[in-house]
Amino acid sequence: MKLLTSEEIQKKLKKLPVEWVVIDGVHLERIYSFDDFAKALAFVNKVGKIAEDHNHHPDILLSGYKKVTIKTTTHDASNSLTEKDFRIAKSIDEIN
Repeated sequence: MKLLTSEEIQKKLKKLPVEWVVIDGVHLERIYSFDDFAKALAFVNKVGKIAEDHNHHPDILLSGYKKVTIKTTTHDASNSLTEKDFRIAKSIDEIN
């Protein structure tokens, strides 16, 4: 699996909504806010389906009853960012 260079990461990051950030050069993260717990939970379930479809599983944290944090890295690429992380981020954004 090809690891992305810092330049490639920055290029790909510019194609995502500004809410996505790169953490320590190895994680891609975004926090989503919802009106209530039910909507946040429904979103989490949709993300789970996308993760299964992509066979790429981000960390998902539901907190404060209506905030969902998505954090992705490619575990089988030494916990680095790869194309897989940006593909799943784009797919997740499409359901929101």
